[in-house]
Amino acid sequence: MNLEHSKALSVGPRVQVGETLVSKGLITNKQLDEALEHQASRGHKKLLGEVLVELSFLTEEQVMEALAEGYGVPFVTQTAKIADPKIVELLPRDFLERHKVLPLFRVRGVLTIAVAEPANLFLVEEIERMTGDKVQIVAATSAEIVSSLHAYLPAANVFVVDDIYEDIDDADFSVIEKQVADLADLEEVAGRSPVIKLVNYLIYSAVQEGASDIHIEPGNHRLRVRYRVDGRLFEKLSPPYQMHAAITSRIKIMSNLDISERRLPQDGDIHAMMEGRPVDLRVSTIPGKFGEKVVIRIIDHRSSIVSLDKLGFSPVMLEGWKQVIQQPNGVVLVTGPTGSGKSTTLYSALSLLNSDELNISTVEDPIEATLSCINQTQLNEKAGFTFPVALRSLLRQDPDILMIGEIRDADTASIVIQSALTGHLALSTLHTMDAPSAVTRLVNIGIEPYLVAATLRGVLSQRLVRKICPHCKTSYEPDPAIREAVELYCGPVECLYQGEGCSRCRGTGFAGRIGIFELMIPDEGLLAAIARGATLQDIRAILAKNGFVTLRTDGMEKVGGGLTTAGEVFYVTSL
Repeated sequence: MNLEHSKALSVGPRVQVGETLVSKGLITNKQLDEALEHQASRGHKKLLGEVLVELSFLTEEQVMEALAEGYGVPFVTQTAKIADPKIVELLPRDFLERHKVLPLFRVRGVLTIAVAEPANLFLVEEIERMTGDKVQIVAATSAEIVSSLHAYLPAANVFVVDDIYEDIDDADFSVIEKQVADLADLEEVAGRSPVIKLVNYLIYSAVQEGASDIHIEPGNHRLRVRYRVDGRLFEKLSPPYQMHAAITSRIKIMSNLDISERRLPQDGDIHAMMEGRPVDLRVSTIPGKFGEKVVIRIIDHRSSIVSLDKLGFSPVMLEGWKQVIQQPNGVVLVTGPTGSGKSTTLYSALSLLNSDELNISTVEDPIEATLSCINQTQLNEKAGFTFPVALRSLLRQDPDILMIGEIRDADTASIVIQSALTGHLALSTLHTMDAPSAVTRLVNIGIEPYLVAATLRGVLSQRLVRKICPHCKTSYEPDPAIREAVELYCGPVECLYQGEGCSRCRGTGFAGRIGIFELMIPDEGLLAAIARGATLQDIRAILAKNGFVTLRTDGMEKVGGGLTTAGEVFYVTSL
């Protein structure tokens, strides 16, 4: 708790948060004791209410509502709908964001303000001094206030996509019935409400449906929009073909691209706000026969950080992976093709390793999620700030653990190896098809085999398979060949499962994805073979003798457990 906050509490009517919540039946005495112990173990750096939310005992709304009642002030929700836009601008933006304050309205010289700290009397006095008004407060959650601030005061380069989405009308999709050739007209049309609404709708619904990409594809007098959900594309809608140029221009304007350039590919970024949280979008355009195709990659920070035990590891492999990433030094690699979940696994690993005693630094392109108390660096290759340049600089920043987004070349690989030799733990990704191939990949890009053997601590290879939809999951008797293939890897199974298809999974029979993994932890024999320059076949033979669990084996065990289907595992793995 900061000094100002503690002073403010001593001035106002003190409320015992824990006792209030227990008396209202929202938590038990046991949960309160656990929260207090958790708070004390972290040096009282967080308020009790924040700890209760962190432990999932309560929601932020429940804590704030109880606090408001204790302090005798109203508790409000949906502040964005009751705030007067002119009143919101009474106070400087940085002040509002710093103190989590939202001016709502003024009636007869009394200014009503939503605050996240109803006990902070000093804050109230400061607002009265700044505005000259008498202030009365209501309580709201921090998230509610931040969301409303972004809706009313969006940053210059941040687009709020859900404020217009609520007013969408399907009839708006067909308003523009003619193609616009003139650039001035095109820019004007791209700024019209129907086009803005459609683009906002595409982004909003894609995030809501958990899509990773939006494809906007012009054809011969046809325009289709597809989403990639759980790794597969499906058609979302087909707007009027005449809207293509305006839609493309709107997306280019949002990502600060040149709307006049249609002959060359362009890449850009959009920083959007959706329901008060940031969603970053990477935009890529490329000219085609029927016009420019646009692909938008969605980087939803909410889904980028997942606990390691929820990624799909078997208990044995999870324990092995934890041991690998907790080594004091060396190189740890995660391999797999694009879209196989490598970044999510690394973020989860860093979250586990995060500690006040360690300096953890990352070099990423792009930063896909913000990690608390970890130093993250974004590359800028146009400015010459490449992986090798960033890594050399970071090594002078006294790091304990380094995470490098990807080993792309010999320069980066060499610096990663050297950092491991000098006592650092370096985590990174490689594009290889399996774990053993990581060794030969490093050698092929110029790393001496003996250096690979001296530094390599472990290689995790992974894929993502779709999970059977729990709402339409049913057992079935597969083709004998399928059953035989499954039982070859995981032993006898009573029955197999599949999804019949329902409205919740759009008839696919699948909902969500889970990882399948193989983990190579080299022992002394394997390291000696690597140092001698062992071939990929040699490495695989040694691993097979040691009972190495391959991607397909791990996948088939999940098939036997009713999590996915054999077809999914065959689709993403190779023998």
